[in-house]
Amino acid sequence: MIEVSDERFEELVELAFDQVPQQFLDHMRNVVLLIEDFNPDSPYILGLYHGVALTERTFNHGGLPDSITIYKGALQNYCNSEEQLVEQVRVTVLHEIGHYFGLGEEDLHRLGYA
Repeated sequence: MIEVSDERFEELVELAFDQVPQQFLDHMRNVVLLIEDFNPDSPYILGLYHGVALTERTFNHGGLPDSITIYKGALQNYCNSEEQLVEQVRVTVLHEIGHYFGLGEEDLHRLGYA
């Protein structure tokens, strides 16, 4: 287990987003990023995408924004060093962004984001 401040964790999430190619970021609309300690239903998951993937949307899609939640407490429990935390935050952020774009678990495993 590794612990970092809330500010440092936010930096790690921002660093992960900085690695996403701009061509993908340009297509991300109406999505909010949240940081919470743990998922109340499954405290071991590291991140969660909640919404309708771009590949499943219809022309009249609207309403509440989609969300990507990154779970700080779960990630800290999962990792043993800050270096491992940096990498796992990166993988988790990219994994959840992949779900936003319609990638399934098999796709994400194949790409190394699982």
